[in-house]
Amino acid sequence: MATVEQDVSSLTDRRFARMSFVGGSSLPPVDTSALPAGPRWPALVQTAALLRFRHWLHPYLQRTYGDVFTVRLVPGGRPLVFFTRPEHAKEIFAGDPEVFHAGKANAILGPIMGEHSLLLQDSSQHKRARKLLMPAFNGHALREYQALVTEVARAEVARWVPGQELRSLDRMNALTLEVILRVVFGVTDEARLAELRPRVNRTVEISPAILLGWGYPRLQRFGPWRRTVQNQHELDALMYAEIRERRVAPDLAERTDVLSRLIRAGEGGADGDRLDDTELRDQLVTLLLAGHETTATGLAWALYELGRDPALLARAQEAARSGDDDYLDAVMKESLRLHPVIPQVVRTVLKPVTIGGWDLPAGTTVGPSILLAHSREENHDDPDAFRPDRFLGHNPPTNTWIPFGGGVRRCIGAGFSLMEGVAVLREVLTAYDVTTVGHDQPKVRNITSVPRRGARIRVTPAG
Repeated sequence: MATVEQDVSSLTDRRFARMSFVGGSSLPPVDTSALPAGPRWPALVQTAALLRFRHWLHPYLQRTYGDVFTVRLVPGGRPLVFFTRPEHAKEIFAGDPEVFHAGKANAILGPIMGEHSLLLQDSSQHKRARKLLMPAFNGHALREYQALVTEVARAEVARWVPGQELRSLDRMNALTLEVILRVVFGVTDEARLAELRPRVNRTVEISPAILLGWGYPRLQRFGPWRRTVQNQHELDALMYAEIRERRVAPDLAERTDVLSRLIRAGEGGADGDRLDDTELRDQLVTLLLAGHETTATGLAWALYELGRDPALLARAQEAARSGDDDYLDAVMKESLRLHPVIPQVVRTVLKPVTIGGWDLPAGTTVGPSILLAHSREENHDDPDAFRPDRFLGHNPPTNTWIPFGGGVRRCIGAGFSLMEGVAVLREVLTAYDVTTVGHDQPKVRNITSVPRRGARIRVTPAG
């Protein structure tokens, strides 16, 4: 009889084998002859450039080929058509979800997130999963989470030393990881937290080369790819143990963390629809990867930008002291606009469609460029400037600010991310003045963009 550990290990092995994004595609071959123009480099070069050099590539391709352009990706040179105008984004976000599939377009994440991930499901499966997850992220739930987020943020800030120089990205990553583990996973046992932290960090801190390696099973026997798979085995073992123990916890009905809410999801419903252990694992990893580093990066850039402008810092500190959450919310939104964490939103069309006047065959992947939507002057006046005021009292025009995507697939954790950002900024700015140390620029880490030098700041007691 197989042990529990062997059972979990086999689940991990099957996920990596089943979710390889190279080969076995059910998509039809695509006639690329009538697609918008794009570079003629080999598909592997274009894929590597899109993953590694996105901040240069998107603007270069727009300057070279115009507002709509095509890149070709592995496997097989499959086309990805980028659209850069808000009216194009509207057409994509409003597209029929039975035709515009996100799961196939996000397949590179499959080996780590699993087939039940909200990011990888489509049609009725996506609708079901989103329905089950939604109550854990509604307004009432967010208000319950806020106190714990504030507690975690206050404890982090209390450890800082006046006059200390910090890599704010590192400190925000540690903070948001603690929020995920306590608020989302609901883990409070220090021994399990100590086991989870390094394995979660190793999951997040991977290079684009490792991402590509997930799709090539032979690579997984060697070097960093082998270590990645081993880390996944270890993380899965911890997560499945937590899920199974939580199901029988005597206080399950009273717990307010996201995992406990998801375990209870479907109870009392007419169809008795519930998430099994594998579904819970996949959704938790999705929430971890989608909600940990993204929020941390937005916070790090926010502190970096405030530390460069004493007037903006004073305005934000006054907002923190007075309870003006609207201004702190605007700081977070402007940080996500000026420094997009995710470069694009993608959908794969299962039927021929027309977008922006272009007739596109089935099997084409399409998507708005977040990098270009956020940096176009016609979308945002003085786009290179950090100006939180542009989010006060009104929002930018529709589909010009899209860090959380749009349409029926808009990120389910968007409200959580902004709530967390406001709570953390409040704790930091009431305790400290922030001064930026040196210049920073984005670099690519896994699918996200982060400050290359860690958004270094110096903290001194608030005056």
